[in-house]
Amino acid sequence: MVTCTRRLEWDAMHRIPRHESKCRAFHGHRYAAEITCSARALDGLGRVIDFGVIKAKVGAWIDLHWDHTAILMRDDPEAAPIAEANARLGRPVYWLDASPTAENIVAELARVAQELLRPHGVSVERIRLWETPNGSAEWTR
Repeated sequence: MVTCTRRLEWDAMHRIPRHESKCRAFHGHRYAAEITCSARALDGLGRVIDFGVIKAKVGAWIDLHWDHTAILMRDDPEAAPIAEANARLGRPVYWLDASPTAENIVAELARVAQELLRPHGVSVERIRLWETPNGSAEWTR
């Protein structure tokens, strides 16, 4: 199987409610996602998919929903003031039904990326989400 991988980066804040250490505080990261795709056959130019299509589809979604915003758990009792402040500043909060760990964020990105790229005839095989330069979570199909 031949695959291709596109890296996308953005900045966002989150917090992990009930975390046993510093991550229970609101803080930010420079996230990076490596999105690996496959196709049944290469296109007429010998590609799985043009890297620009991944950027245009998934990157645009990230820019709209995650870049320079907060990714928070819907039931987090500390999140309301952040959501209100972001709304005043014109940036929405992205709500997850689970704690916004790297593992849950990569699972959400996989759900979205599969939906956005399916019409282009590709399958998302793997996404590695880097939360820090030395810490990542991975989703595989």
